[in-house]
Amino acid sequence: QVQLVESGGGLVQPGGSLRLSCAASGSIFSITAMGWYRQAPGKERSLVARITTSGSTVYADSVKGRFTISRDNAENTVTLQMNSLKPEDTAVYYCHARTMALDYWGKGTLVTVSS
Repeated sequence: QVQLVESGGGLVQPGGSLRLSCAASGSIFSITAMGWYRQAPGKERSLVARITTSGSTVYADSVKGRFTISRDNAENTVTLQMNSLKPEDTAVYYCHARTMALDYWGKGTLVTVSS
């Protein structure tokens, strides 16, 4: 079992920045990749960014150049730095961890980009 706890969501104006963090606990040795997904009202959950244990990253086209994902293996945390935020980035952001057997999800944190 892997437990994921997100923090860092909130309200920000367009053009602003936010940092999301996710702390993993439990069977962390089994994690092969961690990342962030988001779900806006009326839309499906979609990948924002992912990072593997070796440091390889994948980003959604819509966030390339604006968002940066990083991982601290010693602290078992993954961070999403979000810059130049746009209203269309408004969504609930979910931390995700992939293991060989299962996927795990955090409860989500709301990010609202609005003036």
